[in-house]
Amino acid sequence: MPTSPSRPAPERIVDAAERLIRTAGFVHATTKEIAREAGCSEALLYKHFVNKEDIFLRVLIERLPRLTTLFTELTDDDQDAEDTEDADGPGTRGVEERLTAVARKAADFYEEMLPMVGALLAEPGLLTRFAEGLAAVGRKGPYEAGDALTDYLVRERERGRIRADADPRAAAGMLIGACFQRAFFVAFGGPAAVQPADDFAAALSRTLWAALAPPSAAAAPPAAPPAA
Repeated sequence: MPTSPSRPAPERIVDAAERLIRTAGFVHATTKEIAREAGCSEALLYKHFVNKEDIFLRVLIERLPRLTTLFTELTDDDQDAEDTEDADGPGTRGVEERLTAVARKAADFYEEMLPMVGALLAEPGLLTRFAEGLAAVGRKGPYEAGDALTDYLVRERERGRIRADADPRAAAGMLIGACFQRAFFVAFGGPAAVQPADDFAAALSRTLWAALAPPSAAAAPPAAPPAA
């Protein structure tokens, strides 16, 4: 259904492109179809955008911002943790919980994003233009999530909140990679092929935390049963 003509043309065009890319795929979302869906002419479309790739870039940057927002929240929370220690002492404040939040958001992000960017992986020229478009607006592309999570884990290691011998980049890659893999499985086999997102995020962060937790945060061994 075409978007409301009361909205500014650039917004209607981005809305229409997002819908068509999700339903018909990038290749079939032509500028003619995007303009029709947006309720405008192709001439008007080209007044606001250079080409379809330009529209696609706007869709990805403007409509899929959640991981960037999450890592901003992590950074802010990081500063709060420096200013105040909780009752259990430094280093115990929610590292596993933060990993769970990242995994939950990343699972949603990649599940939503993968169908939209699949065409990029099959078209080297298009992928190059997309990467150049991201660089032009100061974005790193797919490296951003892993780099941001790595930086966070480095800071936690420096504070003694994770093991001194932990590899933050490897840990970030495990978490982000698992979320991307889950999105692929959803695209291939549907939601029934994977764990529910909440269960997946909790299990992933729990497993990762078991490898990252410093000795002081390790769970105490279970008590021995009383003598008979």
